[in-house]
Amino acid sequence: MALVLNFRNACLSAMSLAKVGNPVRNEPLRTSQSLCRFKDEEADLLTHCFLKSFRALELHQLQHHTSVESNELFGYAATIFDDNSTLLEQGAKIARHLHAKSNHPNIKSGDLCVALIDHIGVSGEAVQAISIVKSESKVPFLQISERDGDLVLTTEQGIYPDKIDKGCLIINHGRADGFSVYLFDKSGGNTQFWVRDFIGAKPVTNDDFLTRRYSELCVAFAERGLPEDTRQEERMEVASRTMNYLKETDEFDLGEFQTTALAKPERIAQFEAFKVDYEEENGQPLQEKFSVSKKEAEKAGNRLKSRLKLDVGVELKFSSGFIHQAANFMERGHDDERRMEFVKIWFHKEEPL
Repeated sequence: MALVLNFRNACLSAMSLAKVGNPVRNEPLRTSQSLCRFKDEEADLLTHCFLKSFRALELHQLQHHTSVESNELFGYAATIFDDNSTLLEQGAKIARHLHAKSNHPNIKSGDLCVALIDHIGVSGEAVQAISIVKSESKVPFLQISERDGDLVLTTEQGIYPDKIDKGCLIINHGRADGFSVYLFDKSGGNTQFWVRDFIGAKPVTNDDFLTRRYSELCVAFAERGLPEDTRQEERMEVASRTMNYLKETDEFDLGEFQTTALAKPERIAQFEAFKVDYEEENGQPLQEKFSVSKKEAEKAGNRLKSRLKLDVGVELKFSSGFIHQAANFMERGHDDERRMEFVKIWFHKEEPL
């Protein structure tokens, strides 16, 4: 069952700060000497800023190859939850841990905020959470202020909440399994540094996760797993058939899926080979039987789109609705006189842009 989060009554309690450099470039680490506390209106604004990026993310848990208690962040978080007065000390340890893991030349320095947040709703229960966010870029902003009886315009540099690069939300729920954790990395860099090296987290392999992963696998197979000379409409058909299987069945079975959605023996063999590569790339094998999450299957079907890019400067974009019935409205062929391929599409009327 998916975890139901509610941020409505959440309130930021206190925060520790740090400036985390890259040790490879001999950049220092600086940590705050006291906690930041805020007035009610400031706390309300900051709570929203430090939680908004964690909505609708994939559920993770902290892990370690020996036991979860050996995960550094697990120890820091557990100590803070057990005794909130240790936030400053443990926040500095979190910053030192991040500094030690920032040992690659491409990892950027940045500002780190470790915030304790009260009253997060988890399936109807109010719990605490720790929000760890790192901002690797400063955003310029203008400020009008009064000076010597006149108004002046000054330029400042600061953290813009929508531009926070990396985040980790550890919720005091499911401690025995490694807490409930949500994380993101918007920087576009090496996410393994943040997720694996610093946080040490793995996705929770529930029905939502498996449905989402098989949806991604099927679309990726249609795009990259078929022979290079496969026509676009055939790729669309493969993606459509696999998505339809997920939407129409309640219990996923890999063998049944291959027989029903892929059908052809050569296509099944191609899928099996692609699945092995996909699992190795993601570092985790996928279960072959699970209950399909209809919510995730519907999302995947709605996102299913494809494009046909032609060398004459035309790009056709197909929605999921068209993909399901492309054989009825689309025809491809070869014109001997022009010595060119062509695409013919039937339609009732042109829709406004």
